[in-house]
Amino acid sequence: MDTQFVFILIITCFYLATANDIEEADREDPHRDPSKCEVCKIFTIELQHEFDKSKDSKQVIDIGHQLDARGDRKKRVKYRTSEMRFIEATENVCEEVLKYSLHAERQGSRRFAKGMSETFKTLHGLVDKGVKVELGIPFEMWDQPSAEITVMKKYCEQLLENHEEDLEEWYFNQDETPLIQYLCQDRALGKDEVGCLAEEWTGRERVSGNEEELKTEEEEKKKKKKKSKKKKKKQLKGDNETENDSKHKHKHDDL
Repeated sequence: MDTQFVFILIITCFYLATANDIEEADREDPHRDPSKCEVCKIFTIELQHEFDKSKDSKQVIDIGHQLDARGDRKKRVKYRTSEMRFIEATENVCEEVLKYSLHAERQGSRRFAKGMSETFKTLHGLVDKGVKVELGIPFEMWDQPSAEITVMKKYCEQLLENHEEDLEEWYFNQDETPLIQYLCQDRALGKDEVGCLAEEWTGRERVSGNEEELKTEEEEKKKKKKKSKKKKKKQLKGDNETENDSKHKHKHDDL
């Protein structure tokens, strides 16, 4: 076999193996940019939440004037089926994304969730105890949206712009298909891009390396529960002994 050909083959194999390793590392990096699936998933969750706020509204709104047999009168429609409700919901949805945080200890799309991450809870706890913590950014900026969240908001706005007609069709036709399926699974994403839609956070989906931390937390919870049971049992035993002593005393007094 030609030596040059063998050399080229070895280099090619090495390149492919290295590229696969890099791609795998990128997929596991919790600080990677949000995927199309993650953006669509959070977008539909938040938009559905916006609609749910007013789903039981009995409000009726005036939207202009119309002529009928009785003359000029105001046209009235139910708010929950109105264009106004649709506009208000879609205007707010991407702003809600800024309330999310990056939870680097979680796997997959679960890394994006509202509330402070465990890492920053720990860091804030240290600061509250007087420990000096240096992150390279001012303390007052710790709770500002991260770069990943800012990118997600941008992608959210693009998704809304690109699929506004689809959303209008779903809303005004009162389609009962779940929004996440209607928009993400059936329209916005390809078949190979929907993997994150079924992911849910149960408390066990940690990134590799945190299994021991989770195990320790569970052990601590079990110890606390066991200690609490012992305390209650001891307290109950003490109450019974006090009651028996009281009965014995009364019996002795009667004699």
